[in-house]
Amino acid sequence: MAPAGAVSISGAATHYTRVAGVVGGAVLEAAKALLKARRAFAFTGAGISAESGIPTFRGGSNSLWGRFDPRELATPEAFARDPLKVWKWYAWRIELVLKARPNPAHKALAELERMGVIEAVVTQNVDGLHQRAGSRRVVELHGNILRVRCSRAGCGFRATLSEPPKELPPRCPRCGGLLRPDVVWFGEPLPPEAWREAEAIARSSDAVLVVGTSGVVYPAAYIPLMVREGGGVIIEVNVEPSAITPYATIFIRGKASEALPKLVELVRELAGT
Repeated sequence: MAPAGAVSISGAATHYTRVAGVVGGAVLEAAKALLKARRAFAFTGAGISAESGIPTFRGGSNSLWGRFDPRELATPEAFARDPLKVWKWYAWRIELVLKARPNPAHKALAELERMGVIEAVVTQNVDGLHQRAGSRRVVELHGNILRVRCSRAGCGFRATLSEPPKELPPRCPRCGGLLRPDVVWFGEPLPPEAWREAEAIARSSDAVLVVGTSGVVYPAAYIPLMVREGGGVIIEVNVEPSAITPYATIFIRGKASEALPKLVELVRELAGT
C-alpha cells in the first residue's frame, strides 16, 4: 500500500521531452537542467554500486534475487525460522561491502553536493558507499547492512560493524536477544524518519537525478515521482530503461561511472568554475 501523500502517476509523461541517443547530448541537457533547478537531489539504487562489485538485487541470473529466494533470507519470518541461515548470507554480503570501494559515480555525486548542485542523496542502498565517497547528507531508506540492532522489542541496542560478526547468529550484549541486520526486510515498513526526510526533500525539489534503480520497489520508488508530480525534472542515468524511464525528462543510457563524472565536468564548464 502506498504511504499517505503518495503521488498519482496517471497520465504518462506526455509533457516531458526525453533526450536519448548520443550520451554526450543527454549529459549536457542534464547539466543545464541541474543548474537551472532551484533545489535538486539524487536518488540511487543498486545499479550505482554494481561497478564497485556489489551484486544488484534484480537483473538476471547473477543478481541476488536471481540466485537466492528472498522469502528465505530477507523477511522477518525467515529470520524467526532460521536466524543462522539468514546470518550466514548476511555475513557474506557484509564481507563484500567491506571490501568494496566507492566508484567514480559515488564520488561524482559527492562532488555535486560539495558544489551545491544537489543537496542530498536519497538511497535505497544499504552499503554506505555514498558516505565513504564523501556525501554528507545521505538518507538511507532501506537501512545499512553495516549496522545491527536488537530484535527484542524494547531493547533498542544498535551498533556499527567493522567486520562480519565472529559468532553467528550474534547476540545482543545488553539483553542477550538476537541481533539482526539493521536493514528493511520484505513486509517491513521503511524507517519513519528516513521516509519523512526523503519526502520533504522530494516535495521541495524541482529536479532529481535518478541513478541505477529499477524503479519497482515501493514505497521508495515514489520519491522521484513526487518531483515529477510537482512539475519538476527527472534526470535518469541507467544502463537500460527502468520503470522510472517513462516519466523521465532526460534519460542517459550508460554506466553511471562514466556518465556522472562527465556530468560534473559539464556542470563546472557551464557554471564557469
